[in-house]
Order: sequence, then structure tokens, then C-alpha cells
Amino acid sequence: MFRRIVAIAAIFFGASLAWAILGSTIFLRTDSAGSSLSGRVASTWGAAQEQAAPEVQYVWTESQTVTAEENGKKTTREEKKEHSHEVSLDSSRVEAQLHVDYRQKGLLWFSTYTVAFHGEHAFHNPTSAEQIFVFRLPLPAEQAVYDGLSVSLDGKPLSLTFGGSDVSARAVLPGGGRGVLTTAYHSQGQKSWRYHFGQSRGGVASASGNAGISQANDFHMTIKTDFSGFDFPDNSLSPTEKRKTGDGWQLHWDYQNLVSGYDIALTMPEKLQPGPLAGEISYFAPVSLLFFFFIVFVLSELRGIELHPMNYFFLAGAFFAFHLLLAYLADHISIHAAFVISSLVSIVLVVSYLRLVVDLRFAAVEAGLTQLLYLVLFSYAFFFEGFTGLTVTIGTILTLFVVMQMTGRIRWEEKFSPSIQRKGALPA
Repeated sequence: MFRRIVAIAAIFFGASLAWAILGSTIFLRTDSAGSSLSGRVASTWGAAQEQAAPEVQYVWTESQTVTAEENGKKTTREEKKEHSHEVSLDSSRVEAQLHVDYRQKGLLWFSTYTVAFHGEHAFHNPTSAEQIFVFRLPLPAEQAVYDGLSVSLDGKPLSLTFGGSDVSARAVLPGGGRGVLTTAYHSQGQKSWRYHFGQSRGGVASASGNAGISQANDFHMTIKTDFSGFDFPDNSLSPTEKRKTGDGWQLHWDYQNLVSGYDIALTMPEKLQPGPLAGEISYFAPVSLLFFFFIVFVLSELRGIELHPMNYFFLAGAFFAFHLLLAYLADHISIHAAFVISSLVSIVLVVSYLRLVVDLRFAAVEAGLTQLLYLVLFSYAFFFEGFTGLTVTIGTILTLFVVMQMTGRIRWEEKFSPSIQRKGALPA
């Protein structure tokens, strides 16, 4: 008996080592491909978008005399230099409609989305003279596609000049005049969407996601989603009001005179990641096998069935087949379908094998149900983040209770004594 337990323990530790290697391989594949896959998704779909408020300036030209020396002779010429003065926005009405549209690459899902942006920004000419105004709209990402991009003043479309990271337009406003600048576009990105109250630095936001302290007057923003499960990242403002809609949320940020270093930001909900999930299940596999070996060992002793360590070796191989198939099948089909197929394959391997070793009843009932509980259901608990530990704890306690009741009358000194030969099943 003792030698048999030692052999079974050796098989268990060997299988645990194999699972550790498999889990590490899965995470290595996922991590090494993650950054490159993210870049590929950004190149075909778009990167994370960070929209800044438009810049409004009025410009004027001044002539100045410049003296230069050429070939020993002094020359003078008139040069014109353009000056500008920034004008603050009187009010802003901004709306963004977000729709999540996941993309899968390898063992990873990426939270890609589409956005319909619309902004109305009121301003005025602070001078009493007619001025030429320049409007600059920073684009939220260089790796992106923009459809229907337009900038208009009081409903009249303006001619656009495209720069490296922004678009600009010009218009004339009379002295003391007021205007409403309207910007709109459709685009797409991934992972997160952010809005800066102030202008970004050179069209690119800082690493922390904000562009310093900004002021916003009479600011009202609405974000509409057709999904739930989003999050508000660090260094961002929570909405002042939120309302559940049919399939998503309507979020509002309303401020009369805001001074803040934070921005408005939304992180898209993440889909269940096949790679990390398969890796976590592989790392957890020794726990499932330990429970399975323990229950099978106890049941076989209760029924007087002699299972050789080689039988346990093949049972461990059937368990390992589940995780190996799951890891590589998830590359090609959904993780849920891969889980079902892998579970069926592993259960069929165990039941069909023990049917030959013992009998159909023991294979289908005792072993089959035990595998269903400790391999399939325990592994499926990883699909529900935050409940895995609780599920395992409850399963452990229930297992301990059942086994204690089943073995309470067993005289273990007789079980481990080599001088006592057992015949038939022992009474429970």
C-alpha cells in the first residue's frame, strides 16, 4: 500500500511539472505576441484615442524692417510676421457615441470600438475690430481613420488644412461678434477613449493621460454607450450623472466653471482572454488532479478495487489532454466551444479507459462524475472572475465532508498493514 501511494504521488508531481511547463508556455506565447498583435490591430483598426478641445485664436500681421549685411553691404527689407492671441471658449456641448466591436488576434481579444464625435464650442471676438480667426482641431490619434470629418462656423462648413496631427481652418469674425464652432467625425480605436479639456501638448497627450491644469466654462458632455462593463481609469473624472439605457449607459459631465488636471476617460470592457485563461487553468490543474486521485483512491479502497500506479498514470494523461487541447484549440474557435470539446475528450478518455480496467459503472459514475466536478466545473469557475477561489473552497469543504462520512468506519491500521489480506469490498 505504501509503495503504491508513493508511486501515485510521483505520478502526480510529474504531471504537475508538465502543467507548469504548459502554463508557462501559454503565458509566454501570449506575452510575446501581445505587443506585436496590439500594433497589428492598431495598424488595421486604430489606436487608443485622446481628443482635445479645439484651439481658437485670432491672428494679425505686422510689418517690420529687417537690416541684413550681404557682400559687405547693408540692406533693409520689410518682413511680415503673423502674431496670434488665444481665445477661451465660452461654452462647450460635446457628445460621443461609443460602440464596442471586439477583434481577436491569436489568443487575445482586443477591445476595439467605433466613435461618433460631435462638439459645439461657443466663443466671441474679444476685440472691437474685425479679426481673422484660426481654428485648430487636434486629431485624437495618428493611427486612425476619420470619416465625415468637418469643421464649421455657425453652420457654414470651413475649408480644412491638414497637418501632421491636426486640422485647421480660418474664418473672419466682426468686432465683438460671437460664433459657434462645430466639429464632427466618425472614427475607431481600441482600449480607451479620452477627452482633454485643454489642448494636448503638440497634439499628443502626456503619459499620464492629461495635459496639465485646464479650465472649462459652461461645459456639458454626454457619452452614450451600447454596452456595460466599462471603467473610469485613474486620473479621470467620474460622471456627474449617469442613466441606464436599453443596452448601455448615458453618461453626463456638467460643469459651470471647472479647473482641473483630470480628464474625461472611458476604458472599454474587456472580453474573456483565451490565452491568460488557459494559462491560469493549466496552473490550477494539479489541484483538480489531486482531488480526482484522492476520490478515486478512496472509492477504489471502499470497493476493494486494486488500481495499479500505471492506471493512475494514464488517468493523469487524460487530464493533461484537456489542458493541452484547450490551449491550442482556443487559437481557432471560441474559448467556450474549446472548453466544451476539451472536456468531452478528456471525460471520454477516462470513462472508456476505466471501463476496461474496472467496469462501466465505476468508470461512468464514480470516476466520470468525479472528473466532471473537479476538472470541468472547477476549471469553468475561472470564467467567473472573482469567484474561482470561493468555488474551490466550497468544493474542498464538501469533498472533505463526504469523504469523512464515507471513511469514518475504516480501520486505517488494517489498510496499511501488509500482514492483512483484504478480500472483497469493505463495509462503509
